[in-house]
Amino acid sequence: MADEKDKFGETMKLVERAKEDMFFAERDRELIGKLKAQLQKVPKAAANLRCPKCPGHLESCTFHSYALDRCDQCGGIWMDQGELEGVVRKVGRGLLGEWIDILTAKS
Repeated sequence: MADEKDKFGETMKLVERAKEDMFFAERDRELIGKLKAQLQKVPKAAANLRCPKCPGHLESCTFHSYALDRCDQCGGIWMDQGELEGVVRKVGRGLLGEWIDILTAKS
């Protein structure tokens, strides 16, 4: 009897893990939705760039004042050198960092 597993306890652990996974998946969807809302399209430029991943075309967008290229088919985001680090640095600082940047900006 000592070697017999507690089937109910194992099932409860699996249910708890599944609920936790569902909670974080929903939270991730909400955060991704908020970030997508901050992505703004820029009027069509003269250049007709093609996506390096698929046959789609790239459209220019801005995100936190950084110019990005987004594929209209696969949704891939393409950046120039150094833009990813800048976006991560700016988004990672949060609202307080943005206010400090605004207050200390040289006009």
